[in-house]
Amino acid sequence: MNYAPIALFVYNRPQHTQETVQALLKNPECAQSDLYIFSDAAKNVDAQDAVSQVREYVRQVSGFQTITIIEREENLGLANSIIDGVTQLCHQYGKVIVLEDDLETSPYFLKYMNDGLSVYEFQNQVSSVSGYMYPIDLAEKDKTFLSKMPQSWGWATWSRAWGDFNVDGSALLTKLSQSKSLGSFNKNGPHNYVKMLQNQIKGKNNSWYIRWYASLFLKQKLTLMPCTSLIRNIGIDGSGTHCAEWRYNPFYGVASKEPVTVSLEHVVVDQEIEKKLATYYKKVKLLRYINFVSRLINGWRKYV
Repeated sequence: MNYAPIALFVYNRPQHTQETVQALLKNPECAQSDLYIFSDAAKNVDAQDAVSQVREYVRQVSGFQTITIIEREENLGLANSIIDGVTQLCHQYGKVIVLEDDLETSPYFLKYMNDGLSVYEFQNQVSSVSGYMYPIDLAEKDKTFLSKMPQSWGWATWSRAWGDFNVDGSALLTKLSQSKSLGSFNKNGPHNYVKMLQNQIKGKNNSWYIRWYASLFLKQKLTLMPCTSLIRNIGIDGSGTHCAEWRYNPFYGVASKEPVTVSLEHVVVDQEIEKKLATYYKKVKLLRYINFVSRLINGWRKYV
């Protein structure tokens, strides 16, 4: 097996970073994998101490075939850091596995990711491999399926697919509008993706992910998904750049302790799974409203 390099993006969360690395080290494939740690510089003085703590910790990490630490001298922000790091490793290796500093991985995560990258390497309609799956019950938990929706919590891609990435949000929105596909663009997940893209264009967010999703959607590309998640996000606590704290967390799940088998699927979307996902997306939107109301009530109580 020609193992893909692992890109780990860290910033100012030392405890999250440590938990992410410790979980990853339970994957036997670490010993044969090259790890690249991209450490962003502090955005301001308030973040400096935590950034220093993270850098002090990652300098002590071992257990991988090689470890390369890239300490940014200026703050790039998460989006630019990921775009730059993924581009670099895709150019160097032709593929990459991507993690952020708040993702607890299953001991079978790296095997699944590398198997997915190997099996679908020449299937051009498949552009990414996801390690995360929403917490819904699918019958064959040790299997995989193909989805229209890429994920950002523990994922992988190839240089052939990353070449489709368009960083110009305005151009992407124009193409979506001209193709009259804004409605279907919004249906593939639990968020308002059109609004997310509009906000990225306005500078209200700096999401690389919404541009990645739009780029793949316009080219009708698919993502390989596990039927059971190999990732647990430990950062939905208000500490991250784009993950606000949820009182009722619809994304919570556990990282599977069982392996997921990767086999070559017909490059089509499973309609039965799509129906289950659609039901879950409605649930998430309801919980988002409940969380919003809960925050309003709690904020109001502080002043009475």
